[in-house]
Amino acid sequence: MDVFMAGLTPAAFLAALAITLAAGFVKGAVGFAMPLIMISAFSSFLPADLALAGLILPTLITNMSQSMRQGFGPAIATARTYWRFLTGTIVFIAVSAQFFDVIPRIAYLLILGVPVTIFALLQLSGVPLALKLQHRTRAEWVLGVIGGLYGGVSGIWGPPLLVYLLSTQTPKAETIRAQGVVFLIGAVVLLSAHLVSGLADLRTMAFSAALVIPAQIGMQLGFRLQDRLPQDQFRKWTQGLLVLTGLNLIRQAIMT
Repeated sequence: MDVFMAGLTPAAFLAALAITLAAGFVKGAVGFAMPLIMISAFSSFLPADLALAGLILPTLITNMSQSMRQGFGPAIATARTYWRFLTGTIVFIAVSAQFFDVIPRIAYLLILGVPVTIFALLQLSGVPLALKLQHRTRAEWVLGVIGGLYGGVSGIWGPPLLVYLLSTQTPKAETIRAQGVVFLIGAVVLLSAHLVSGLADLRTMAFSAALVIPAQIGMQLGFRLQDRLPQDQFRKWTQGLLVLTGLNLIRQAIMT
């Protein structure tokens, strides 16, 4: 058991398990926000390297479950549809991961938190922000690159994808599957990148492995809620959660 605790006190380890369970439930319900919840909560009581490394394996495994929920064929079709976003995310996660301990934390927290919060608040207030069809290709590339840049240094690359999916009025089932596919491939790249950077070692990966079980339990419970949510309510929950996560990123930047 000690190898999974990574030198943490029993109280800290149990807190990490509980946070991961809750984060998994949210992910199961709306398809995202698990890394956001984990990294924001972990950062308040875990070392920076353990906070980031802890979310790697739960993110990988839960996104595998999410992306394959309707089967392998639909997952492959979704990957083909969003290949531009995937390419930008993959390349720039690999690049930015090498600088996770160099870029000032306050910088990426603010640059991500402020625009995400503004976008989600405007969506909730009814302001139409749908991308014009001729601009979707460009937006997909740009948001994929932004997601990758943030993903390598923070483990978070979901908000740019949510911005794209919400602005293009993507249906609930496709939104959930697209998130799972993009997050899964990004998680594989994140793990590979941090095996190179040295963040992912025996100590940190043992801790991360211990968090997989509560993440999966939480997500399966969240799936039950997701299946009952109508499209409009699902969209509002997603927008509301984006507002909360954006505000939390800003709060962390102010307190850094």
